Amino acid sequence: MNRLVEKKDSGLITPDLKKLGFSKKFNVIAGPCSIEEKDSFFRTASKLVNEGIKIIRGGTYKIRTSPYSFQGLGAKGLKIMKETADELGFKSVSEMTDIRQLDEFLKNIDIIQIGARNMFNSEMLKELGRTTHPVILKRAPSARIEEFLDAAEYIVSEGNKNIILCERGIVSFDNSTRNCINIADPVVLKRRTNLPVIVDPSHGVGNASYITSVSKAIAALGVDGIMLEVHENPSQALSDSFQTISVEEFIELHKQMQKIANV
Repeated sequence: MNRLVEKKDSGLITPDLKKLGFSKKFNVIAGPCSIEEKDSFFRTASKLVNEGIKIIRGGTYKIRTSPYSFQGLGAKGLKIMKETADELGFKSVSEMTDIRQLDEFLKNIDIIQIGARNMFNSEMLKELGRTTHPVILKRAPSARIEEFLDAAEYIVSEGNKNIILCERGIVSFDNSTRNCINIADPVVLKRRTNLPVIVDPSHGVGNASYITSVSKAIAALGVDGIMLEVHENPSQALSDSFQTISVEEFIELHKQMQKIANV
């Protein structure tokens, strides 16, 4: 059976861009890896909104390799995100880690992110497919393109077409970067589907010093956007500080990406 997400002459799966908060231009999603406390998140979000960012990310429930790492604020983080988004007027993105969180995410978060670890969680994907809620689906580092599209198919086949595909790199033999971002893969996804495609260089590269250069390359690919981890003080971030750029670095990078994307 042919995938619904594959491009065809008729019956294309076309998301509601307005519901996603997307435009037909290069879209930028930015914000801290984790919401750590209200004041810090509000300061960062305010600066991003002033820069013209309309979609802001912030982790609330965090899946971490070590059980002793910061696990996020959970329900408290969702409340902070909801209150800040309502006050500043942006669309919110946060990662749902367990299907039991679905109801509180539907109430508090505009776009639900499914992280790389849950890309293969078919039951979670089917539950999201029974809603119309926008979803960012991230590629697992071990997944082939075919498997990534099959994961999206679980959502689409249940009726939800409001999906954003997010490339975040795959496992490689080389450990000079956290993962390997094949710049052809987002282009392949754009050719094979009608779903918006974004790239996450923060997790793909895993080193803040390389983020600016890689992000500018992404802006030249003709994809639909990018998602970046941004913090007011990256060295003090409770999660992923090594791959997070400062607000000041982001503002300069944002200007450069927009110029490249417009070309």
